[in-house]
Order: sequence, then structure tokens, then C-alpha cells
Amino acid sequence: MSKPYKGFEPKWYRGEVPANSYRSIFKWGKPDFIKVPKETLYNMMKGIFNVTDDDFKSYNENLGLDEVKFDVAKKACKDEDIKFFKSVCGDDNVKDDDYSRLSVAYGKTMYDLLRLRNKIVENIPDVVVYPSDKKEIEKIVQYCVERRIPVYVYGGGSSVTRGVECMKGEVSFDMRKNYNKVISFNEIDQTITVQTGMSGPQLESHLNNAIAEFKAKRAYTCGHFPQSFEYSSVGGWVVTRGAGQNSTYYGKIEDIVLSQEYVTPVGKIVTSHAPAEATGPSINQIMMGSEGAFGILTEVTLKVFRYMPENRKRYSFMFKDWETAQAAAREMMQCEGGTSSVFRLSDPEETSIMMKLYGVEDSPLAKLFKLRGFKDNEKCLFLGFSDGEKGFSKNVSRCIKRIARHFGGMNLTGYVTKSWEKGRFNDPYLRDSMQDFGIMTDTLECSVNWSNMAQVHRDVRAFCKSRPNTICMTHMSHAYPQGANLYFIFIAKMSDLKEYKAYQDGILDAIQKAGASMSHHHGIGKSFAPWLEGSLGKNEYEIFKVLKNHFDPEFLMNPGGTLGLDLKPEEKISKSDKIDFTKR
Repeated sequence: MSKPYKGFEPKWYRGEVPANSYRSIFKWGKPDFIKVPKETLYNMMKGIFNVTDDDFKSYNENLGLDEVKFDVAKKACKDEDIKFFKSVCGDDNVKDDDYSRLSVAYGKTMYDLLRLRNKIVENIPDVVVYPSDKKEIEKIVQYCVERRIPVYVYGGGSSVTRGVECMKGEVSFDMRKNYNKVISFNEIDQTITVQTGMSGPQLESHLNNAIAEFKAKRAYTCGHFPQSFEYSSVGGWVVTRGAGQNSTYYGKIEDIVLSQEYVTPVGKIVTSHAPAEATGPSINQIMMGSEGAFGILTEVTLKVFRYMPENRKRYSFMFKDWETAQAAAREMMQCEGGTSSVFRLSDPEETSIMMKLYGVEDSPLAKLFKLRGFKDNEKCLFLGFSDGEKGFSKNVSRCIKRIARHFGGMNLTGYVTKSWEKGRFNDPYLRDSMQDFGIMTDTLECSVNWSNMAQVHRDVRAFCKSRPNTICMTHMSHAYPQGANLYFIFIAKMSDLKEYKAYQDGILDAIQKAGASMSHHHGIGKSFAPWLEGSLGKNEYEIFKVLKNHFDPEFLMNPGGTLGLDLKPEEKISKSDKIDFTKR
């Protein structure tokens, strides 16, 4: 719990979230859990956004407490289609009521949340199907292909790229309810095979309890912990090429996946189960990242790792400026002394926010910074921890600390890291509390090399800050010897859909023009799709088209802009395009 406010406290909404309300769809996580800004963070935001306590005495936005009701007709699904789906999955596993249809229509980008708050209902499926096994999926996909019915998939719903949105209506598979079972566990190979609707907590529970559940010799972990961990699915991780916060050690999901099985319009695709091979281009890698455009991922076999939390070594350091911090981080990743599990470096603006968010400004550390010459709006926070075998984890920690000291880092011990760990999965709850008063929070991220990191950071932030009274926090995470992920978090007093879309488009354009990869782990979906061909190159993008034409020549799988595969030429954006974002 946050400390009580000493002064004025905004009227944060702490009431009930009605079960069938719009808020129950757009709210992050548990209906009965909220998180509000600490008083120091609230006061800082007032200054940046040029608002006063009076602006927080009543709600500026719709709280979304009304029951979901709308008048959006089905696009093409017929009674005979619904009858067939029920014959396959059972009456209770096929729904076409308003709430069920809307509940799988949007993800969690601010564009989705703003629409839900304002009861803007569009691009929803005609019917929602809750499969229990892959045979049901195979039968329904075959039926839909024969009748040219578009098919979509909803995993955990944490997409921030409009990846799940049903642009052409018709059928959406909701994998959460029934499609979340363990198919097999192999301790000899250290693998687990699961249905793709399984959530992160479900997967980790099975693995952590492997001794009791599978008669294993020890406990295991998957090592994949995105911030959306509690409310994202294994299938979603795979088809978007996701990354967890521990990826610097365990790898991105494509490093953890051993094999996959898909149902496609041209038949079933089962990839090789071998740990490595030289049999032409990797079908495993071709299918990962396809975002439902080639077919439906039904099963996935994941590598698992020994669960040894007792060996974790935490550390955090403060560096005097961003340039020095980047140099230290690069040496940490290139020294060949092993890699951290979590590896996170915040730029000056994010560091300032984090000091308030995690209560460091109220601790004795704040005075020490001033005494040692660490200036506000210049200093940069690095935090992380190492996992693995006891000696390995200890050696990684030793290397990190030695390099940090060499670059003048001030040792903060594990105090800040522990504070970050406590909040890493519930920080998204802050969005709902602040958006009730018209304060928008959203994110974009990209992949960079060390050699162009400074330029990308500078250029993207320049656009973000071109909007007055706007926060733009940036951190480096998911690091490699050759580069890292740059993650931008922007907070602004903004609630107009067109203004938000223009701002997001501008950031995407800045990322593309700066020469960064359009996404490191969020995927592309339908939001980022217009930039994809311009980012990859025309000849390179043609490979995606060939694959789409092989797997889904009728464009029935997640149609409507996914990966840009069915966009018109004039809807795509190249690096040379000059865009008037006020008209988008």
C-alpha cells in the first residue's frame, strides 16, 4: 500500500467494477485491485501538465461503469454457422451476446482503452468460440475456410498493437477459458508442451510445482516474465515474438520455444522438435511472429530451466549521466563474464520518475546523491539481478559491480531492485487511475545497436517532447552484446482519439526514420503495420507475402492489416514519406 497523502488526494476511483461493464473490459487485471501514484509523483505531474488539485476533484473521463450494450449487427455469421460451432464445442462454449463479443475485440493500447471508455464499439466478432482441444480448432478452421469466414484469435488480451481486433468480424477463438492444459512434461529433455491459452502464472505454477505434479526431481521455471505476465498467454508470447524482463539471461520467446503446431487453411504445420539442425530455413522461426496471419498456434513446446531463486543476486547503481551509463552497460554485456537475468538502465527522465514511484526520494539515498554530485535530470539508474547456478550468479554479480565501479557508479545495493520487483507486475494499474482524470500513459519500443542507440534515443525523444507538457521516460532493457531494446513510456494530459493516434504515429515514424527496428517484442499487429515494409525493405517484405499466399491465399486468418499484408500501397509508410500527422 502507498503511504497516505499528507495534502490533497485526488478522488481516485476505488469502487466496485460491475461484472458486465465497459470498465471490466478495459481495466487492467483484478477487478478489486487499484494502484494510485505516490504523492510525490502526483505533485510532479501537476507541475508538468500545468494542472491543479481542482482538476482532480471530479472525474474528467467516463468511468465505464455502464453495462455493455450496443447495436452493432453481425457482419456475415449465419445461424447455421453458430449451430455448427456449438455442435463442435458445446452450447456453453459459443457466445454471441454483446459482452462476449466486445470482451475479445480490443487489446490494451491506449487507443483501445479510449474507445472503450467512450463506448466506441467497432471491429468486433460476430461470435466467440471457446475451444477445449485442437481437434475442435481444426474442424472450425476447416469449416470457415470452406465458407470463407474470417478467423481471429484472442489469447490474454494484452496486445498493444491492435493485434486481436476483428476488422472483418465473424469468428474469434477465445483461448482463456478452456484451452490452457499441459499436454506433456519431459524432465529428461527439460521441456513442457502446453495448449496456447495458458497464462504466465498457470505455466509457472505447473513448473514450480513439478515435483508434486509431474514427479520431477526438482522445480523448474520458463524464465519468461513480461510485464503483462499475469494476463498474457503462451500463444501470444510466441506469435508476437515477445520478451520477458529476464530475457537477457533466458532469451526472448523464440530462444525458449523448441517446437510448435499450427492449424492453417492449407493443413496442419508441425515444426521440428530437435534442439538444433541444418535443414534449410527454420520453419520454427518462420512461424513465430506470424501473429495469426498464417494460422492458429495450437500447441507449443518450451524449454524449461531449473528454478533456483535462492541463488539470485540483486544490484543497483546510479551513474552520473546517460552517456556514461550506456558505456557501462555495453561493457557489462560485452565482457564475457556471463549475463544478468534482469538488465535495466533508465535515462535521466525515467530515473527521476522512478525515484518518486519507488519512494527513493523519501529515503536517505536522496541526500547521498547530492553529496556525491549526482545531479537531478542527469543521473541514470541501473538495476538488475542474476540467476542460475550459485557460482555463476555470484560471478555475474561480481563482474557487474566491478564494471559499474569502474564507470563511477554509486552502489545502491539491492534496495531499489527489490522495490522495482514489488511493482513490476502492478504498475500497469496506475494507468486506469490516472486516465479517469484524462492522463494518458502508453508505450512504444524498438531494437537498436550500441552504435546507433544514442541517436535513436535522441531523435525519438525529440518528437515525444515536441508536444508540450509531456513526460517521456526511456529505459534500456533486454540487452545483448550487440545492442538493446529502447522502451519509451509517454504520459500526457490527453484523451482525444485523433490526437492520440497522431502522436503515436509520429513516434512510430521517428523510430523508423532513426533506423531502429520497429519492434523488439510488442509485435506489429495492425497499428504498426503501415511502417513494416518501409522498415524491412521491399524485397525482404515480399517474403512475408509469399508465405501469406501459401498458408492463407484467401486472407481469412486475422485479416484487416495484420503485418500490413492486406494494406493498400497508399496505406503504407516509407522512411522518405513526409506525413502530416494532424490529418491522421
